[in-house]
Amino acid sequence: MQLSLSGHHVEVTPSMRAYVEKKLERISRHFDHVIDVHCVLTVEKLRQKAEATLHVRGNSIHADATEENMYTAIDLLADKLDRSVLKHKEKKADKHAADARKANGR
Repeated sequence: MQLSLSGHHVEVTPSMRAYVEKKLERISRHFDHVIDVHCVLTVEKLRQKAEATLHVRGNSIHADATEENMYTAIDLLADKLDRSVLKHKEKKADKHAADARKANGR
């Protein structure tokens, strides 16, 4: 999984980069078909925003989270992405199971 991390009105420190990489490891453990991830960290007055787009085969998954603390926003973003990836994985598995039933004539 290739990670592209950028900041908008914020400098992405090595500790922020390491934290994002650590949080996104969970996603690659659940679903290993992630091609790349583009993550943007933004600071707007009192709001800290983290958003990411995951590119998987045949689809893109986007999520964002806004909090007062950047690390909390990253945590929420990772949770949202994890749920979205699991949902995508279930849809894909359901489709393959339906195709197998049709092929067997059931």
